[in-house]
Amino acid sequence: MHTVVLVLHIIFSIGIIAGVLLQSGRSAGLSGAIAGGATTLFGKKKGLDDVLARITTGFAIAFMFSSIALTLIR
Repeated sequence: MHTVVLVLHIIFSIGIIAGVLLQSGRSAGLSGAIAGGATTLFGKKKGLDDVLARITTGFAIAFMFSSIALTLIR
């Protein structure tokens, strides 16, 4: 059981890393600094970034639960 949870834990950690690296940054240079506040104020968000944020959140929650499971199993 420990090995299965450990393998899942590693998969979740790789998923978190990939999700964070695939997301675009908050500001993209000077144009992002000027327009960045306005776009977040009015709620404009790119579709792919929204999906990646949800996937990364899911991986983070799964990672947290697998961490707790590893602690309790061992």
